[in-house]
Amino acid sequence: MSLIDIEAEAPANPVDLVERLAAVHDWSFERSDEDEITLSLNSRWTDCHVSFQWMDEIEALHLACAFDFKVPEGRRPEVLKLLSRINEQMWLGHFDLWDQEGVIMFRHALVLAGGATASDRQCEAILDAALDAVERYYPAFQFVVWAGKTAREAMDTALFETVGEA
Repeated sequence: MSLIDIEAEAPANPVDLVERLAAVHDWSFERSDEDEITLSLNSRWTDCHVSFQWMDEIEALHLACAFDFKVPEGRRPEVLKLLSRINEQMWLGHFDLWDQEGVIMFRHALVLAGGATASDRQCEAILDAALDAVERYYPAFQFVVWAGKTAREAMDTALFETVGEA
């Protein structure tokens, strides 16, 4: 029998997997339709709203993580400079500014082309990447928007790491 004669079973919807993870971890979630789920999670700095969406046409599980932070019109040019500096350092995912709403969002995708299926660990890994990025860079966004700092000053201040003990 050739591989063509074997009928492959359709992979499970990865959003079902994310819903199961949310239930196991007792995360607050809402399933808006079969291809999308939104989780509400707390981080150290802010509340995060994480949307997972299965995009069948490109065979990818898309993650979008927004947080409670609006960028005023006057600070958007400097925030865009900051986003550029941050994204240069990112290995996974990236930050965007949704101009119409003034919302900063972290985005990432898990490509599952060719019938690949997602695992629990893969879904947790992209969620961890999103939450880690928000935790790491949220103070820089605050410095630019609320303290009026430049992108360079915000990066230098927010990413200052201490070594040793006092």
